Amino acid sequence: GDVEAGKAAFNKCKACHEIGESAKNKVGPELDGLDGRHSGAVEGYAYSPANKASGITWTEAEFKEYIKDPKAKVPGTKMVFAGIKKDSELDNLWAYVSQFDKDGKVKAK
Repeated sequence: GDVEAGKAAFNKCKACHEIGESAKNKVGPELDGLDGRHSGAVEGYAYSPANKASGITWTEAEFKEYIKDPKAKVPGTKMVFAGIKKDSELDNLWAYVSQFDKDGKVKAK
């Protein structure tokens, strides 16, 4: 995916999520270190029971399936988002979000 295009796609997420070194929980949890993170794992964020119990470890495949249709992937999630259906946009979005480590720093390539 294209990181710059993914950054633009992330604008759809910004109403509820932050990412990067100063990221904080908002309506949704901050997304630093998402690649490999367990669902329901961000401290101080009140997850839905469905997200906490989903058992998901976020990988590219899991993320894309979820972002396509959050309520289909995790029934009961409180994430209110219609989803992103275009594979190219999903590829770009994953390229962008997966580059941040748990401290919000861009991982060395």
